[in-house]
Amino acid sequence: MNKQNIAKLNLFFMGLKERSVENRDFFKSIEIIYKSGLKEFKGIVVLEDEKYKLNFKGATNNYSFDDLCKYILKESENYDSIRFKYVERGTTILIEGDNKGVNIKYLENEEKEEIDSYTASQIKNRDYYVKVGAANSVLKEIGILTKEGKIKNDKIRKYNQIDHFVELVDKLIKELGNKDSITILDCACGKSYLSFVLNYYIKEVLKKNCYFIGIDYSDNVIESSKKMASNLGYKNMEFIKEDLNHYIPTRDIDIVMSLHACDTATDMALGLGVRSEAKAIVVVPCCHKEILSQYKYDEINPILKHGVFKARFADLITDGLRSLLLEGYGYDVSVVEYISPLDTPKNLMIRGIKKKDENKKALDEYYALKKLLGVDPTFEKLVYKIVE
Repeated sequence: MNKQNIAKLNLFFMGLKERSVENRDFFKSIEIIYKSGLKEFKGIVVLEDEKYKLNFKGATNNYSFDDLCKYILKESENYDSIRFKYVERGTTILIEGDNKGVNIKYLENEEKEEIDSYTASQIKNRDYYVKVGAANSVLKEIGILTKEGKIKNDKIRKYNQIDHFVELVDKLIKELGNKDSITILDCACGKSYLSFVLNYYIKEVLKKNCYFIGIDYSDNVIESSKKMASNLGYKNMEFIKEDLNHYIPTRDIDIVMSLHACDTATDMALGLGVRSEAKAIVVVPCCHKEILSQYKYDEINPILKHGVFKARFADLITDGLRSLLLEGYGYDVSVVEYISPLDTPKNLMIRGIKKKDENKKALDEYYALKKLLGVDPTFEKLVYKIVE
């Protein structure tokens, strides 16, 4: 290649240098094909131990990204053309150059698999956000699909629930504004299925950088999540064994989420979200026990004498006060049905987006109701201090 077009090639590489830093967690490989006459000479680059390892012409050498680019440019002087393919999760950047010119293309990087007729029949009534075919790797890893890519009979409902969660979080992300990167904290993460699916969706569908932190108190689920992240090659995730009441984030948090954390574990997630000044909080509460044993409302005792009504009213008080207090801390709050109550009665999602420092009217209403009902919710206790 002539010096003029090698100089143009260098300009494209300069842009890639910055990207290689920002998107380091998403890097997959580089493929280089030099051509001289009819002969092709192929090199492959992988990232190992913070070094770019190039295998080319029978030799393997380690480089920094800057030195790798310098080497590739120097080698280009010896060939008629170059085809440089930079692959990261969700995107492939293709740079092609010869003595006539240099051009760059940004390509989709989805490995779409064929969908069998049974799976197609089961999913035909919904336009999925996380689609079978394109998202097969992550759907297989979390057990929705078999190794052959067929949807499991007993996982169709779970797949629908997960996809609906992604739909609701997608709307939340759009309400956060035009952010290039999203950091999500998954509280009481368990097996982290939602984090893995959202990781796929945000990076490979929305084309945004993202980082996930999963917190749980179980060694087993933390190790399981780490293994799944390794299997998928998802380097933009960390999983930490920690009490939610003691965890202090080391980076700014955009979204705190929690799905079906039992009883006051949901309050721990809410408290952590407010303490860490998360821009958005989304929780789907599970069982409610705390307020059931606390509240008194003598005026409706003739109704509450029935245990099922007393329990349901406790659920309503618990999530109502959580929503109201979240408003008091400056969040715009909405409460929606996450999934059909036919699937599970624990189907409410509380979503909040931070809009102001506080809402005095909502705080006053919260404290008045708290006094009226004689309750002392855990959420409030976890906002101002870390529990010892």
